[in-house]
Amino acid sequence: MMMISAGTLGMLTAKLSRPAFSALAGAALLLVSVVVVECPAAELHVGGATVSITPDRPVAIAGQMRTRIARNVESPVTATALALESRDGDKALDQAIMISCDLVAIESATLAQVRRLVKERLPDLDSQKLVLNATHTHTAPVMTEGDYEIPKDGIMQPAEYADFLANQVAEAAVKAWQARKPGRAGWGLGHAVVAQNRRSVYADGHAQMYGATNLANFRGIEGSEDQGVEVLFFWNPEGKLLATAINVACPSQEVEGLSAVNADFWHEVRETLRSKHGKDLFVLAWTGAAGDQSPHLMYRKGAEERMRTLRGLTRLKELANRIVVAWDEAHEGARKEQHADAPLVHKVATLQLPVRVVTDAEAAEAKAKIESLSKDPLNRRSVVWHQEVVDRYERQKKAGSVDPFAMELHVIRLGDVAIATNVFELFTEYGIQIKARSRALQTFIIQLAGPGSYLPTERAARGGGYSAIVESNLVGPEGGQVLADQTVELINSLWPTN
Repeated sequence: MMMISAGTLGMLTAKLSRPAFSALAGAALLLVSVVVVECPAAELHVGGATVSITPDRPVAIAGQMRTRIARNVESPVTATALALESRDGDKALDQAIMISCDLVAIESATLAQVRRLVKERLPDLDSQKLVLNATHTHTAPVMTEGDYEIPKDGIMQPAEYADFLANQVAEAAVKAWQARKPGRAGWGLGHAVVAQNRRSVYADGHAQMYGATNLANFRGIEGSEDQGVEVLFFWNPEGKLLATAINVACPSQEVEGLSAVNADFWHEVRETLRSKHGKDLFVLAWTGAAGDQSPHLMYRKGAEERMRTLRGLTRLKELANRIVVAWDEAHEGARKEQHADAPLVHKVATLQLPVRVVTDAEAAEAKAKIESLSKDPLNRRSVVWHQEVVDRYERQKKAGSVDPFAMELHVIRLGDVAIATNVFELFTEYGIQIKARSRALQTFIIQLAGPGSYLPTERAARGGGYSAIVESNLVGPEGGQVLADQTVELINSLWPTN
């Protein structure tokens, strides 16, 4: 058997917010004794549910450094739950509830509250096996008090929204669990150009997110891209499609700068699939390792926009169409292999990851920026961002050493596929490492199953720029490699070798 020390994100700190956390650091350790696990076949039970997490009045929306108030809803934000259970007769062997949310991130307090509410209603469920993930839309409500300067009159406050959110998400989990019935699972792969690496590199070696590519000193795009579209399918015994989970290495932030509630391209994907396969189809959106990826165009912009305009498409529809075509490719093959007895094994572990230490120079620079930005209350989010670095530095000095970052890791085997989570905006290279080294036929990686913070590669950290500087990173490249290595180790323990 596998000895697990189950983690909980609620243990990490009092507040772990995007894009920088309060400081933790230290040596890496996986709190799990990994042994090879036999995965017997069993009857698979499946349930699903979707609920609205759209506010009913104006609300501040998260994802930018300035306060934005959304007074209208361009597309609803939702939470979709998938409940899985494997059974041998009346005996439950393992379980999972996975909930995809149209949010910028999953706050630790939200996860803890959802688990508590679900446990009250489903006492026999192992609440540690409930996982939330965010699609990283930058046009969903703020959940944490103090991050932004938000007007009080007529605006739904973050604490109120967070409470509403937790109750709605818990309701989705309970409904999905209570709806589970015998079902079949399948898996497939398609391809779509949805994301581009968004970090430009220049002649002097520095990098910049969304940096101009038409300059004489532009030398290239920094990192890898993953254009695979990994898909899970779930049918009832009669062959009706009940649910699907779509894993794309791209955050949903095409319309990230708007001041309206918007689920971004996932709304278009869901609507298109439901128009073809029934309005009750449950569609889970899983963002793969994509900390350095974006749907925004980095070059060839004029040609791309011309073709889109000639075809009469919005940019959201263009992206959705590409994902749906890839989904159709995957479905065409997967529907020919439907598994009612796919093994389900769900392991939860705690990783202790070394934290990026704040240097004297970085702390001094953050203090200078705070002094400059504090003159305007509209800069509150930026001030908070830099202040977290100063606070980390002061804790380092006082303690003389720093504690590691404890990350909850979920690894699930479903038939021939593996699903692995992390709490970061994980740079794509780490995702490629995990997929390439995994023994599973296909490996799904779900980022932002927690509060966020970019996790860059060593190359990115050298280049600097937003997403690879200390304000953006709680954990640095050393911790990223530990995360990749330990995730692979846990995945591979579920695939015994002969």
